[in-house]
Amino acid sequence: MSRTSAPAEPAAVDSPPEGGTPVTDVPLTHGLKQRHLSMIALGGVIGAGLFVGSGAAIAAAGPSIIVAYAISGLLVMLVMRMLGEMSAANPASGSFSVHAERAIGPWAGFTAGWAFWFLLCVAVGLEAIGAAKIVTGWLPGVPEWSMVALFMLVFCLTNLAAVKNFGEFEFWFAALKIGAITLFLVIGLLAILGLLPGTDSPGLTNLTGQGGFLPNGSEGLIVGLLASVFAYGGLETVTIAAAESEHPVQGVAKAVRTAMWRIAVFYIGSMAVIVTLIPWNSESLAGGSYVATLEHLGLPAAGEIMNVVVLIALLSAMNANIYGASRMACSLVARGQGPKGLGRISGGVPRVAVLTSSVFGFLCVLLSYWRPDDIFMWLLNMIGAIILVVWFFIAVSQLVLRRRLEQEAPERLAVRMWAYPYLTWAALAGIAAVFLLMAREEGTRVQLYYTGGLVVFLAVVGYAHQRMTAGPATAAAVAGAPAPAPAGTPAAAEPTAEAAEPATEPAEPTAAATVPAARKAQNAEKAEKAGAEAAAKPAKAED
Repeated sequence: MSRTSAPAEPAAVDSPPEGGTPVTDVPLTHGLKQRHLSMIALGGVIGAGLFVGSGAAIAAAGPSIIVAYAISGLLVMLVMRMLGEMSAANPASGSFSVHAERAIGPWAGFTAGWAFWFLLCVAVGLEAIGAAKIVTGWLPGVPEWSMVALFMLVFCLTNLAAVKNFGEFEFWFAALKIGAITLFLVIGLLAILGLLPGTDSPGLTNLTGQGGFLPNGSEGLIVGLLASVFAYGGLETVTIAAAESEHPVQGVAKAVRTAMWRIAVFYIGSMAVIVTLIPWNSESLAGGSYVATLEHLGLPAAGEIMNVVVLIALLSAMNANIYGASRMACSLVARGQGPKGLGRISGGVPRVAVLTSSVFGFLCVLLSYWRPDDIFMWLLNMIGAIILVVWFFIAVSQLVLRRRLEQEAPERLAVRMWAYPYLTWAALAGIAAVFLLMAREEGTRVQLYYTGGLVVFLAVVGYAHQRMTAGPATAAAVAGAPAPAPAGTPAAAEPTAEAAEPATEPAEPTAAATVPAARKAQNAEKAEKAGAEAAAKPAKAED
């Protein structure tokens, strides 16, 4: 049955072509409206990374930061296009983790999913710390930890309630962020053209002076490129949220189609405005590039206004990351890849996963106070390159699944990756190039080692779990042998245990194990056909 069907559907069971393993996703409600998903897609581009840290990237790359953001933005657009193609064809709250499991094997879904969960939980703690620092700057007598606790409590409670509460928070957060960044771009453009009262047009002085467009050479550009790549993190949340929307296929298709202009306007446009209006080596950039730009133009209270915007961006990221972490964890459990208690759903919300993700995030905050120089630094280094690992799994998965879809269900391709497979291979080459650049730079090499250690550990655990739960039959299926189970047969308890008898799977939501084999095959064939027709209905195939 399609993801666009009623919430009463017990689970979304994907029947992979070519005799692959059925992948069961978590049963959640469809409480997000289309307006929620649209604003999550728009606001998700304007993450905290756009406001926090861009000053250091500009100081390293100079005006060439425009090129750095353009290159990394192109890579991100390719990744989002690939993810959008798979998510529109098979919407799932596990997003790329589900796609990796279908394309590569259960160990890949395990590795990508838990690595991303770890990244989001640590990020929740970092964003809480950043937000608390801004508020305590306004209220000097208030302890920083108390504001962290308040923010964590508010967004934990928000996500414990119905998913529409998350949608409403993100709707208004996104509206404020979009309004602020749009106003910044308009003011900046007027200043560049010399139309802003009290200011003169700087022309190309700041772009060509102070050492030129590449003041620190190619090394500075590389540092800026690495910083810009990680500023784009968070765009994947829209594909997770789409699974709980009214029309997931339409929502994903629209979000992906508009990704190009959003990235070009918000990220590349912002960097162009900043380095055109203010010298790249200005010391004021260290306090925040957006604040420094507005103060340079002499706008009253500009610094405090931008601090409010940054605070909103941080709180929005906290809210989205708790949501994304909880859904990813719940999806992993539904596929038999995590503790069963973590996947308990109440009122359509994975409340245990929300609580666990929030507590882990708060623990990271406490470690920043208790063990800032060792354990907390280890956590920061471990998440350093996780987003690149996720993008790698996305690209490899799309390379495999696109071929399957074209053969078995081409009507599901509501979104198509451009120039497949050439741009998919180009994206993989780009990701590999970023890994190599990280290995070259002393500051990022340590992050690469720590992230690599975490990913290898998860991959080993995931593969061991796959072998233990699946047995020889599934191992053969993963290697390419045909699966003995009928395509489309749900297997919620052990979705990869194709050799197991259906009667041994107590978590099965239906009584399929008790009907004759012929009827099971007939029902599975009907369900697969209906799912393909429903998935193709909401959105028209896009070239």
